[in-house]
Amino acid sequence: MGHLDHATFGWLTPVLSYVMACIGAALGLRCTVRALGATGRSRRNWLITAASAIGTGIWTMHFVAMLGFGVSGTDIRYDVPLTIVSLLVAMIVVCAGVFAVGYSKDRARALFLGGLTTGLGVASMHYLGMAAVRLHGHVGYDPALVALSVLIAVVAATAALWAALNIRSPIAVTVASLIMGAAVTSMHYTAMFAVSVRVTPSGQALSGATAMQFIFPLAVGLGSYLFLTSAFVALSPTTGEREASASAQRPVESVAAH
Repeated sequence: MGHLDHATFGWLTPVLSYVMACIGAALGLRCTVRALGATGRSRRNWLITAASAIGTGIWTMHFVAMLGFGVSGTDIRYDVPLTIVSLLVAMIVVCAGVFAVGYSKDRARALFLGGLTTGLGVASMHYLGMAAVRLHGHVGYDPALVALSVLIAVVAATAALWAALNIRSPIAVTVASLIMGAAVTSMHYTAMFAVSVRVTPSGQALSGATAMQFIFPLAVGLGSYLFLTSAFVALSPTTGEREASASAQRPVESVAAH
């Protein structure tokens, strides 16, 4: 059995992955709040932004944490196409859950189905990401911990969608984001503790890219997207601010007309 190290860089990767999960959750919640106050194309665009933020945050959290994953006795590589597929899965399933909540008339039903779909999608993203790992040996899983990680993913996703529907104030969004970030991170490390590796020493070169060649640049790029989108959302006016601005302009226009 190979010794598994989930934090080869110490606390750096766990803390940074948690921060990325929180940023994605906070941005997703703020965008969903904007979406629920909008209509038509504007609502659709805000929901797409919310889904991309949450999906990107979850995926970036997973692979930032994976930067600290190591197994004694073997190098680790990543299958690039399968890793990209895991990102697309995260985006698509989160988008489905967010749109279900954003457009459904029956909020309770949408919350249940959206939370279940999104949670299973997040878990699928994680295990697709693990399937992309290439090493000299065999990877096994503890079924009980796998089931627990899936349950955490579903509960976390349902809580996130509930928060998107019910939380409005910036302080409440911040608190909810910290909790959601902790839930997503817990799901990841629960799933990682389910992993065991039986190393088979070999001199054969592994296929795929190293974490620093592929995962790190992609995670930096997606992290930059989250920060830039956060700045855009923070600077864009809310629905209430736009309505107040329009109301303030009407008397001026009326006076000018007379």
